[in-house]
Amino acid sequence: MADKPFMYMSGFGNEFSSEDPRCPGSLPKGQNNPQICAYNLYAEQLSGTAFTAPRETNQRSWLYRIMPSACHTPFVKMPEGSHFGNNFDDDHPNPNQLRWKPFNVPTRSEREVTFVQGLSTLCGAGDPRSRNGIAIHIYACNKSMENECFYNSDGDFLFVPQQGKLAITTEFGKMVVEPNEICVIQQGIRYKVAVDGETRGYILEIFDGHFTLPNLGPIGANGLANPRDFLTPVACYEDIKDIKYTVNSKFQGKLFQAQQEHSPFDVVAWHGNYAPYKYNLSNFMTVNSVAFDHADPSIFTVLTCQSMKPGVAIADFVIFPPRWSVTEHTFRPPYYHRNCMSEFMGLIYGNYEAKEDGFLPGGGSLHSMMTPHGPDGTCFQKASAAELKPQKIATGTMAFMFETSLSLTVTKWGNDICEKVDENYYKCWQGMKRLFAPDKKPDSD
Repeated sequence: MADKPFMYMSGFGNEFSSEDPRCPGSLPKGQNNPQICAYNLYAEQLSGTAFTAPRETNQRSWLYRIMPSACHTPFVKMPEGSHFGNNFDDDHPNPNQLRWKPFNVPTRSEREVTFVQGLSTLCGAGDPRSRNGIAIHIYACNKSMENECFYNSDGDFLFVPQQGKLAITTEFGKMVVEPNEICVIQQGIRYKVAVDGETRGYILEIFDGHFTLPNLGPIGANGLANPRDFLTPVACYEDIKDIKYTVNSKFQGKLFQAQQEHSPFDVVAWHGNYAPYKYNLSNFMTVNSVAFDHADPSIFTVLTCQSMKPGVAIADFVIFPPRWSVTEHTFRPPYYHRNCMSEFMGLIYGNYEAKEDGFLPGGGSLHSMMTPHGPDGTCFQKASAAELKPQKIATGTMAFMFETSLSLTVTKWGNDICEKVDENYYKCWQGMKRLFAPDKKPDSD
């Protein structure tokens, strides 16, 4: 995977337009589908929302390509055996606090694994057929995709690379996504993934709607993830003749394959507001309490997919970046909690303050709906006795959370087959002492 300069356009949800400089004037002027397109291209619309969705939420793009994407053989179902899909009924529910040790990444000497082959589903809820729900996947691969692409008919993918960078070629252009960056590739967009060696990361899949920026409310006009920091690739086509190309499709939770004799990345120009994008987590403008109490983690939301209930998310992507902690008279780590939401956490690098032991980069944890969780005993003791001076926390660390209003079910792969469940996780709370002292009256102010 050679290092090349990649070009991007800045902004979130913009009306972009881009044409490959090798074909100037390839975008039509004043209309979308002329009788004959420049350079004899085909005009094709990719709709991310219904035609009649309100203008403020309507998403679609027009692509001007060498061959229509419809030119392929019939799809055939891929053989069973993959641990990737949306079957959330293959194992019993598990209400316990769960933690996974770092997921294995196969070496090339063991076996060659592409991105599609290395996808495994950890947990999820809902059904893509009814367009409601989410899934959390792990990818672990070591080989670049060649003469093949992938697209998801069921929903959008939010990628969180943890080990190794991804060079992603999409119909809209190319982008490189490294650890501490994320990218979103929406429903229906075709792409391939190139890697350098052993590569691992997390994926949040949403079946319902698309990711948006959270409303800022009284924070004001600026803050958190600023729109200008999101980057969308520019048009960059490839025209390869006499090629056998495999198209991998995820449809209703199953994998299918078709064949075609042209590159799916033959888009010479495009315009619209439905396109993949990336974001560097270092650009997040953190907001935090500067007086007292630990603020709710929702102040660290990067992207959200809202449900029909106001303020209730199908999925939130939340990060815990380096920041200053200055609160007075406050237990500063995350508080003990029981939540009507489900919380999956992962660690890109470093050490998470509430669980410095056992929660490792490339692993994860799941605290299901109403399952109690919070700092372990060591963290509680240290924070209760700490001098409350201004302190830079989470330096050299980036943890994140996928939070959802849905009750997640762990798959059989997540419970058993991956062999990464930390059976001793519950013990981090077992040594906590009873500290209740009814005769110790609080000091009066």
